[in-house]
Amino acid sequence: MNVNITGHHFPLTDALRGYVSSKFARLSRHFDHLIDASVVLSVEKLRHKAEATLHARGANLHAEAVDQDMYAAIDMLTDRLDVQTRKFKEKIRSHHAKDVHKGALLS
Repeated sequence: MNVNITGHHFPLTDALRGYVSSKFARLSRHFDHLIDASVVLSVEKLRHKAEATLHARGANLHAEAVDQDMYAAIDMLTDRLDVQTRKFKEKIRSHHAKDVHKGALLS
């Protein structure tokens, strides 16, 4: 999965890049059909905001998180995206399982 990381109104350090990359590697372990992700990290006074859009086959997943610490905002963001990817994965799985059962009944 390709991860594009940009900083808005502050310099993006290598430590932040590495932290975001390691957190998003966890998302790709849960769900293999993720194509790419675009992450925007921004600072407005004391609000650290992290937002991301994941492009998967069949859906675009978006989440954002705001906290007073950038690392905490990234953690909240990846947790939210993790829930969304698991929900999307179950939706795909249950959809295909219904088709298999219908085919068995029709035969």
